[in-house]
Parts: sequence; C-alpha cells; structure tokens
Amino acid sequence: MGNVSNYDASSITVLEGLEAVRKRPGMYIGSVSTKGLNHLIYEIVDNSVDEHLAGFCDTIRVVLEADGSATVTDNGRGIPVGMHEKGISAERLVFTTLHAGGKFDNSVYKTSGGLHGVGSSVVNALSTRLTVTVKTGGYIYEDKYERGNPITPLENGLLPVIGKTKESGTIINFLPDDTIFDKTRFKEDDVKSRLHETAYLNPNLTIIFEDRRKEAPETVTFHEPDGITGFVKDMNKSQEAVHDIIYFSGESDGISVEVAIQYINEFHENVLGFCNNIYNSEGGTHLTGFKTMFTNVINTYARDLGILKEKDANFTGADVRNGMTAVVSIKHPDPRFEGQTKTKLDNQDAAKVVSKVTGEEIVHFFDRNLETLKNIIGCAEKAAKIRKSEERAKTNMLTKQKFSFDSNGKLANCESKTPSQCEIFIVEGDSAGGSAKMARNRMFQAILPIRGKILNVEKASIDKVLANAEIKTMINAFGCGFSEGYGNDFDISRLRYDKIIIMADADVDGAHISNLLLTLFYRFMPELIFEGHVYIAMPPLYKAMPAKGEEQYLYDDKALEKYRKTHKGAFTLQRYKGLGEMDAEQLWETTLNPETRRMKLVEIEDARMASEVTELLMGTEVPPRKTFIYEHAVDAELDI
Repeated sequence: MGNVSNYDASSITVLEGLEAVRKRPGMYIGSVSTKGLNHLIYEIVDNSVDEHLAGFCDTIRVVLEADGSATVTDNGRGIPVGMHEKGISAERLVFTTLHAGGKFDNSVYKTSGGLHGVGSSVVNALSTRLTVTVKTGGYIYEDKYERGNPITPLENGLLPVIGKTKESGTIINFLPDDTIFDKTRFKEDDVKSRLHETAYLNPNLTIIFEDRRKEAPETVTFHEPDGITGFVKDMNKSQEAVHDIIYFSGESDGISVEVAIQYINEFHENVLGFCNNIYNSEGGTHLTGFKTMFTNVINTYARDLGILKEKDANFTGADVRNGMTAVVSIKHPDPRFEGQTKTKLDNQDAAKVVSKVTGEEIVHFFDRNLETLKNIIGCAEKAAKIRKSEERAKTNMLTKQKFSFDSNGKLANCESKTPSQCEIFIVEGDSAGGSAKMARNRMFQAILPIRGKILNVEKASIDKVLANAEIKTMINAFGCGFSEGYGNDFDISRLRYDKIIIMADADVDGAHISNLLLTLFYRFMPELIFEGHVYIAMPPLYKAMPAKGEEQYLYDDKALEKYRKTHKGAFTLQRYKGLGEMDAEQLWETTLNPETRRMKLVEIEDARMASEVTELLMGTEVPPRKTFIYEHAVDAELDI
C-alpha cells in the first residue's frame, strides 16, 4: 500500500524505562474517569491510524467485548517482533517501556499522532490483562501481560510463533484495571463519535465499530470519502447554511494543511483544530494562524468593496467568525503538544504555515466567488451591529461593580484575594444560599445565590443574554469578562476563583438548572470548562441514622443499597429533597468542606458531540429532542 523505509526492530527508539504509570495515571491519560478509560482505546487506535498515514493500513476494527475488554485490530504491517539492540523482541520493548516506538524515526513515520511513544505501554500498565497478536512475515506471534508485566516466556529473546498467515496487522485486546479506574465500562457514544471523527479526517480509511455487550450486538461502519467537507456538512446538517462549503488545502515547510468552512444563520462559532488526527480541544498555534489570517482577509475585502468606510473600525475576530463552522486539520512531522493527552498544539511554525496557506487559498477562492464573500461579510456586519448596540451597556454593567453587587446583595464574597485559593458556589434558591453563607469558610469560599432557572442561552439572542440579571451577576463575580467583542473580552487569567461550583438540588429541577448554567459556560466562557475550573457539587441523597453507631451520609442509591446489606440492626433513613433542608453544619460537612465533600469535574472530551448534544437538548427544535429521549430512555436514572 505504500513505499517507505524499513519498519523493523532497529526502528524502535528507547528514551527511558516504564515507571510509576500506575501510581500517576492522570499524567498520561488525563484522568481515571470514563474520559481516561475511553482514552485507552484512542491511544491504540491512534497507533493504527499512524500506520494508515504511512500507507500500510486501510481498515481498523474496534470491538467492545462482552467481558468488558476492548479489541483493536488493524491490517497494517504489524508491530516489529525482531530482536532489538536491547536484547529482547521489539514488540516487548514497545509494551513495557515508556518512550519506545517507531514515531521518533522520521524515516518510518513522516507524521504521527502517537509522538510520545508512551501510548501502548501506558495502556498495558493500566490493564488487568493485555494480549498482543502480531501478524507479520507469514507468521502469527502472541504476547500476554498482566498489569504491565509480561507473562509469556520469550524464546531466545523473541516472541513464540503460534501459527502461520498470509495476512499482516496487529490485534490488541485489553481489560482496564478496576483498581485504577472509577468505572470500567466504556462509553460507546463517545467512542463512536471519536471513531467517526477519525474517519472524517482520513477519507481513505474504514473504521468498523462493534459493541458486543448488548443483547443485540451493534455494528457501525465509518467511512467518509468526502473527508473534512463531510465533517462540516454533518455538523451543520440541522442548520440553515449561508453558502456552500469552502474547502482548500496546501503544503509548506513539510506541513500540510486542509480547511473546510461554512457559515450558518446562528450566532456562535464552532472551529475545531486537529493535528495528525488528534483533536486539540484547547486549540493551539494552527487555529491562531487560521483565525488571524482569515480576519485580516475579510477586513481587507470589506474595505476594498466599500463595506467598511475609512472612518469605520475593523471587524473583530469574533465578528468575522459569527456563524462560522470550520475544521482545520494539519499534518506536522514534529508536533509539540501540551501534555500526553495533546489538547493544545504548541509549534510556532504551524501558525506561520496555516496563515500562509489560508492567505493564499482563501483569496484565490473569494476572487472567484464574490457572492459567497459578500454573504460572509454580511455575517460579520450583523455581528458587529449587535456588538456595538450592546457594547456601551455591557461596558457599564461590567465596570460599575457597586451596582452589580451592593444593590442586590447577592454575592457573599470571600476574604482571600488569591484566585488559586478561592472558590465560588452558585447556589439554587435563597434558603439554600442562606444556609451556605452561614456554613462556608469565609476565608476562601464565596456564595452566589441565584433565583430559579436562568435564561436558556441556546434559545436566546445575544441582547437577551446580556440583559439577564442572573447572568450579569455571574459575569461580574467571575471577573474574567464574557465571550469576545462586547466591551470586556473573556480573559481566563483574570478569573477570581479557581473553582466554580454549581450547587443545585438532587432532583429534576436541580439538574435542569445545572444544565442551563453549563450551557452558558460552554457557549460563552468555554475556557472555564476546558481548563478545569467548573465543578458540580454532590450533596448526599440520604442520611442513615442507626439505633446504635455513627450516622452516615449516603450519596446515591448504590451507597444506600450497600449500607442496607452491610448494616446490621434498625436505622432511620432521612431523604434530602433539597439543599435547603440541611442546616449549616450539615451543609458544611457534606458539601462545602474540602476534606469530606464530593464533586464532579466538568470535562469535554468531544467538542463536536458536545456542541451537537447541547444544541439538541437545549435548542429550539423539539422533534429531534423527542427522538433522542426515546432512544436513550433506557439510560435514564429515575428518581421515583
């Protein structure tokens, strides 16, 4: 399928030994939550995708097995099994040594998402068991591990042969370690979304997903020959498009760039960045280069066409990207990411190349498609008018703190002015807010009560969002601004609180309020979520009071079930329906005290899916929401 230098045992480069992955898994996979669990699959899939990029693999199969394990199969060359200079099989080295792999040798992989060379060994270290089957050179080889330790005896340093074959490829089956992960059930929707995303980024690749855990096994095939053009089309499928999709590509300094753009009649932007097939949730230099150049080009055309007069200020970046859906995908021979989970690209040359390609190609397109250009400038004009009409009121609202706080008396601030030590609780209802104010540690905990349900920003125009009293109070309290282009651009470095904690009742209304708040943060202050500042408090559902022994708080029905099984003797059960039912001491002990409380960190793994689900569940269209509810009814946790 491709011509490249030999990929054999000598291609595997060793940087350091495998150390302490099981002690600090978060350093390598981000967390031990479901997000980290799914990341194990992505690490193995990314290695197979690198084989595809090298021209040696066109099919990847991902199976969620009935026993809870996952199997990833590809038809690439197979991991090298020959003798490495370290004296053991190269495959054994890959799975037992950090920073061992073929990705450091540019003659083997021109571009690679698995740059760090730790993926395979980390998955091995965090699995109860892992089996590697390699088909290469006419033979089938097998290696088995338990919690990172090999259990298959080598024969003269090499893997034993278990059969013959005419095929080539690698099969990896692993069972996540339940002593490390909070949950060990893979979330199929997230996995499917990530695989579909990968298929869009690789139009010649076929990915087959199979879930054998269900009574009726599910099989889905992802093959997207239209590439990122199909990706943008899919994201905008329920929207009113302003123009046909714009696609361009180019290459410079060994870095290839492809971009697809389409505007829709919506306010928010949705620009996704990928490097070597890895989604960069926090963006990076490639997106900076694209956004800056695209804004400059639009402003230049707007002046040439007389739409912007000499006295007019330029459109802001937010104006220009009003309604934009875009995918920017680059292939870089030597990418630098911030962390193993690769959430942000750091190469300065990426900004330069993406800017150059965008500047050349988009101008070439607009010179031949004047109507599309005018439609896009029209979107920028619309955004600029809204921004200017709101800017004065917005600036006044943000600068006059006395009006926002002292006159309504809502915020009970903390004494400390050091953001890293401070946290703010957004509390539903005045009664719970009163209890929280009495219960808190005034030194570092601030309380902001909100009355009822805030505005659903997914359905509201920007002027209504900015006029909402509860939203204005929150913007003021956080201190880091709002969105971009409204008089006080969002700047995460000005955030006054390290933790923003949503504290709502454990009922349907409480869940709805939490969702409304998360929709606000996601659409207008997404960095709060991406940088790990947003949490959801987990107050207990029950208090068990035994006739003899200590009282115990139970946080969910599973804890109650366990208590009933393990506790001997009679006990009284108190069910908390709302935060207001707890006195200050109980609220401190269960929900506010950093030593004893439980909280959920809000994370976004898949930006495309997050945007789609937010739009689906919080938007104006009812029929798709009904369909979603019907399809996912079996997943609901009912409080009856």
